[in-house]
Order: sequence, then C-alpha cells, then structure tokens
Amino acid sequence: MKAIQFEEYGGPEVLKYVEVDMPEIGDREVLVNVKAIGVNYADTARREGKYVVPTELPFIPGAEIAGEIVAVGENVTQFIPGMRVVSLIESGAYAEFAKVHEMALALIPKGVDYTDAVALPLQGQTAYHILTTMGRLEKGETVLVHAAAGGVGAISVQLAKIFGAGKIIATASSDEKLAHAKKLGADHLVNYTEEDWEQQVLELTNGKGVDVALEMVGGEIFDKTVKCLAPFGRLIIFGAASGEPAHFYPGQLMRRNQSVIGFFLPQIMNKPELYQKSFEELLHYIDSGELELTIGGTYKLEDAAEAHRALQGRKTMGKLVLIP
Repeated sequence: MKAIQFEEYGGPEVLKYVEVDMPEIGDREVLVNVKAIGVNYADTARREGKYVVPTELPFIPGAEIAGEIVAVGENVTQFIPGMRVVSLIESGAYAEFAKVHEMALALIPKGVDYTDAVALPLQGQTAYHILTTMGRLEKGETVLVHAAAGGVGAISVQLAKIFGAGKIIATASSDEKLAHAKKLGADHLVNYTEEDWEQQVLELTNGKGVDVALEMVGGEIFDKTVKCLAPFGRLIIFGAASGEPAHFYPGQLMRRNQSVIGFFLPQIMNKPELYQKSFEELLHYIDSGELELTIGGTYKLEDAAEAHRALQGRKTMGKLVLIP
C-alpha cells in the first residue's frame, strides 16, 4: 500500500510518499480502508522530533482515520466488514490502510461523511475533555478560547455554547479568523497579536477574569492567560505551538485559588468509559446539526508536505484533511 513516511526529522520535505507493507491485524483488531485522514500539529511535532513521547524512525505519522472496515480479527465482536468507522490511533494514519483495535472505533452515522467524521477523533475529543473532564465547565461560566478559528478552537467555541457557558471570549490573529469565531457562537472577540489583549479580556469580564481558559500556544500567551483567570479559574494546557518557554511561578496561583492543568488525549483513551461516551456525543452533535465542522482544506495523501506547510503557516481555518 502507499503511505507517507519519514526516515529523519526535519521540515515538510522529509515526508516521502512510499510503498510499505500492509498492516497485519491481531485477533481484536480491524483493517480499515482509509477514506480520510486528519492533519494535526502533533503530526508536525512528530516530524520535527519534538513530540511529547519519542518518535522512532522510520515513522508513518497520523492519528485520525475514517474509512470502511475490510477485515476483522477472529475475536472482534462488535464490528463487521462494510461498516463505516472513525478512530484515533497512535500512529500510521497517513496510509491507504490502517489497523485499529476495536475498542478505539466508533460507527459513523449515515448523515455524516468521512471528511467531517475525521475532524473529531483528536480535535473533537480534545475540545470535549478540556472543557468538561479537565476544565469542569459549569453552566453560566466564562470561557476563554485561544486560536478560536483553528481545529480545536472552532469546536471548543461551539461545545462551550452547547454545554451552557455564559460568556465565550474568542481570540485569534486576524479579523477574518475572529469573524469566523463570531459565526460559530463566540460572544466577544480579541486579537491576541495586540499588545494589551489580556487587558481587553479583563475588561470584558468587568475585571473578574475567566473561569476556564484553553491554552495551546505557550510562551508569552501562556503568561498573559494566567493573568486572565478569575478566582477558582482553571487554565487547561493542551499544547505549546510556539515552542517558547513560559515563565510560570506556581505560587502566584495561591492567592486566588487558581489551577493550571495539563491535558494529553492518550490518557483519555486509557479510560474507555470516557473515550466512548464523548465520541458518541460528538458524532450525535454533528448528525443533529448542533456542531458545525470547519474543513480548512483537503489534500491528496501524496501532498502531505503541502498540508503541513499550510498548517504551520497559520493561514488556515479549521481542519485539514488528507484523502488517499
């Protein structure tokens, strides 16, 4: 089968379109004919050798797939060939076929296409759990969503509304992206390229600050986001896209009973009761029309390097998808 693989760390140019062996499935795994592949910042971090866990070479990147089951292991009980499924996997998604453990699969409703479904495993699940499991969002609370026109941000804005947030403050780097966040349900808009953006956030909350802040940039953005927290506020870290270190002093949280919480999605996958419930809810929100997914672009599998350049150029809105 064809796949994208890299044998050294580096820029998008290290991604090669090559022939590799078909995956061999175990007794509780299924083989999926991949129809759509999600592209994520985690994939670029893998490629650069900067991911949170080691990346052994050679490596086939990608963690999100949607497609059709073509074979099942002898002990698989819940799935049969022909079923349309979506899943989060550890690696190997940038390929024509992928193997998946049955516990990681979710059925795609008839009204949902592969391209929309594949936007959910990583970014949808991340948005869901940073708001609920980690952020413990309560109805009426104020939420700050950075990069609100991106993959996780766009879903987070909508889920915060679904979950009953009283006020959603969205940040982005351009008027176009802010307008998109407004369309998705954001109540207030802040351009975080402006020097005093954290003061704008505080003014929008009458000086109180936000109850839940979603942060994945790092560096100065993290430092200023801490200043935006209300008493008992929770800041959820789910990335460090800038690669810049933050200057954080834990003692500063004590005075106002604030929390800084880390999030890593694979830990959710280790708790099937959390993973399956959220997957089912997210697919329901899409099927019912409550959740609108923004597809920022589709690329042929062999053009994965181009997709990585677009993603890291920060000129995209929504989800980027590869099509084998």
